[in-house]
Amino acid sequence: MASIESYQLVLAAAAACEDKKAEDIRILALDPAESGLSDYFLICNGTNERQNVAITDEIEIRLKREFGVYPTSVEGRRQAEWILMDYTDFIVHVFSPEKRAFYGLERLRKSAVTISVETLNAELKALIAASRTKKTAAKAEPASLPKKAVAKKSSGVKAATTKSAPKKAAPKKATAKKTAVKPVAKKAVAKKAAKKSK
Repeated sequence: MASIESYQLVLAAAAACEDKKAEDIRILALDPAESGLSDYFLICNGTNERQNVAITDEIEIRLKREFGVYPTSVEGRRQAEWILMDYTDFIVHVFSPEKRAFYGLERLRKSAVTISVETLNAELKALIAASRTKKTAAKAEPASLPKKAVAKKSSGVKAATTKSAPKKAAPKKATAKKTAVKPVAKKAVAKKAAKKSK
């Protein structure tokens, strides 16, 4: 399962291809059993070698600027007939029209599923929503943990907790009586002092 960042990187790379007028942009979701490390292929072609270089430059600049991510390797830039950019989670293939027709990566990867940009966007939104619900559930959970722990402790010693509860309440009543008695005692002491002075 691809991460949120992988989805975002592939979508940003596809957008860079569109901005540089790449043709026939396709995203292939690779079969994990066959692909090894990568989850996706992003395949497109330019009309000539200069456009191919411009497409790969735009992808590299955009991913570096927006995500701080660099390709682990770039191959074929000098001839620019087939430029390969390896971003680990996905690989970008920018072809000339002739080389794309000759190599036919889409035919070679028969188990791969072609995904549209809209579908990938929808998957990304669903993944973000799922991660947000997990985070909110995780934040709510620690607050409820102490209650469960208290419930477990109290279930084992029910008699002791019921006896100790009234004892705790009793001192509050006693202190209330003491505070009520104090002003009366002060008045009595004041009366005695007044009698002595007479």
